Amino acid sequence: MADKKPLILVCNDDGITAPGIRHLVETMNELGEVVVVAPDGPQSGMGHAITINGILRCDEIKIEEGPQTEYSCTGTPVDCVKLAVNVVLDRKPDLVVSGINHGSNSSINVIYSGTMSAAVEGSLEGIPSIGFSLSDFSWEANFKPAQKYIKEIAAKTLKEGLPYGTCLNVNIPKHTGEEYKGVKVCRQAKANWEEEFDSRTDPRGRNYYWLTGKFVDYDKGQDTDEWALANYYISVVPVNSDITAHHLINELNDWDL
Repeated sequence: MADKKPLILVCNDDGITAPGIRHLVETMNELGEVVVVAPDGPQSGMGHAITINGILRCDEIKIEEGPQTEYSCTGTPVDCVKLAVNVVLDRKPDLVVSGINHGSNSSINVIYSGTMSAAVEGSLEGIPSIGFSLSDFSWEANFKPAQKYIKEIAAKTLKEGLPYGTCLNVNIPKHTGEEYKGVKVCRQAKANWEEEFDSRTDPRGRNYYWLTGKFVDYDKGQDTDEWALANYYISVVPVNSDITAHHLINELNDWDL
């Protein structure tokens, strides 16, 4: 039993055939026994959504050659983790990894991210969990230069563990052809989306809308994930599932509610 390989659950939100998850599977195969449970299609922006008004299907499938076992799921990234832990696997994973996402999940994006919600769900199961994202939306994005860093972060997390309810949000700059400068442990930058809705009219005369906007970083600190990415470092932010604003508790008690 002591020689048993660590069991690693791999998930994502771009779908089981996305290039990012295929690179993550390749890397995790070097660290342990890999089981993939991932959505059958894109689930970006789903956050921590779960399926409660429909059925879920989870079918074994083989996308690429390799030692990994793979399942395609009709649900969200969080559904995938829940099904994996409670139905698919015969023991609790030693590590949950999600990604590699096509596009950054730094700063406020962590709130909306299906990639990170899969990692958060893993942490709520008491499993050390990591979300990996590359700041490149292209389907032809170059994931290879980041793989050694991903392997190192995952191996260290397997060795050291993480507190219950805490996971890691790892973001990687788009590769420019040069070696990454290294890894920075950061805080989440104070940033937001300035959103707009593009209003259009369909052929039947009904209005519809496309969400657009721009990302704005209000934070000037040099200890944030946005600063790290802008300066060609890989950022690692510890994320806590407890979203209590602890600093406001005493002030609210003074309201004499």
